[in-house]
Amino acid sequence: MRVLVLGADGYLGWPTAIRFSAAGHEVMAVDNYLRRDLCRKHDVESLFTPPNLHERTRIWEESGGGRIRVRIGDCCDYAFLSAVFAEFRPEAVVHYAEQPSAPFSMLDHAAASLTLRNNLQATQNVAWAVRENCPGCHIVKLGTMGVYGTPNIDIEEGWIEIVHKGRRDRFLFPRQASSFYHTTKIQDTDMLWFYVRTWGLRVTDLQQGPVYGIETDETERDERLRTIFNYDEIFGTVLNRFVVQAVAGVPLTVYGKGGQTRGYINIRDTIRCIELSVANSAAAGELRIFNQVTETFSVNELAEKVARVGRARGHTVRIDHLENPRVEKEKHYYNPVYSGLKELGLDPHLLTDEVLDSMFAVVEENQDRIRPERILRGIKWR
Repeated sequence: MRVLVLGADGYLGWPTAIRFSAAGHEVMAVDNYLRRDLCRKHDVESLFTPPNLHERTRIWEESGGGRIRVRIGDCCDYAFLSAVFAEFRPEAVVHYAEQPSAPFSMLDHAAASLTLRNNLQATQNVAWAVRENCPGCHIVKLGTMGVYGTPNIDIEEGWIEIVHKGRRDRFLFPRQASSFYHTTKIQDTDMLWFYVRTWGLRVTDLQQGPVYGIETDETERDERLRTIFNYDEIFGTVLNRFVVQAVAGVPLTVYGKGGQTRGYINIRDTIRCIELSVANSAAAGELRIFNQVTETFSVNELAEKVARVGRARGHTVRIDHLENPRVEKEKHYYNPVYSGLKELGLDPHLLTDEVLDSMFAVVEENQDRIRPERILRGIKWR
């Protein structure tokens, strides 16, 4: 297949691009380095800085991978994006081209505005580029479990059957975003649902929980192929951040009581979920939604896991409970359904001590690069 990966320089975009290339697909990778630029601007750069996208693809090809075509440009620029679609004629497009951080979206007015403009304009442009250039193309968009909030009922996979006054209908599951970033992801889904109904597009929306991990099968070929690994409060996901804090001797920062529970997923499984979604396309006129998680944990449970493995590796690990800077429930019901991707063939990599050990090993190799002052940046929801 011809697979177009938007946001291909990112934490998930890069391993996605090389996975499809390794499988023999024709791949084009697109990015404008927004995440790198924001990391530099806010002094929260990755634990290791990968080469630029052109160089990464050269290293990939030299390592025995296939050729990946690269286009550098902004997906919010419709002329650029439409030209990419017209040139490549993708059969599937994987849409990661959004500002990916909830804390960044809460930083200030400028950050919120950038998140709004970038995320919604990029998604609208993808829908139009598909319609005008390759209407049969399958859009696979990365969403987030954060759109659901923490309702006091089971979280179904995107849709819910409602019986009201004796009549029945099917609706998008009620959503109550936990940040402004998550609010834009709700709007993404609503926009795509409109275009699915109106134009008959094929869309899979993957509502993903926080991702953890460093390596995939393809990135292990050469350390220069590693993906971006942030450990800061802005772009670093909680488990990745906790492992770096443990190695650096910085107390693990649990917000409030630590009972906040979410669904988590290994980066290897994220890439596999994308692969399965592309291989099993949504139908024309279908908005298909999967909850892309494999396990649920509270923040306390994650901190205890990291502390246990870290101490076994000789680190002094302390857990601190901080005043919660976010507006969220610290004790709540949380039971998401996540069966759809397993039915397509996902065999999850669960969060074992061995998985944490492998993460610790990579971070320890790069311990001299850790800058503890990057970890906490004092971002508050109020």
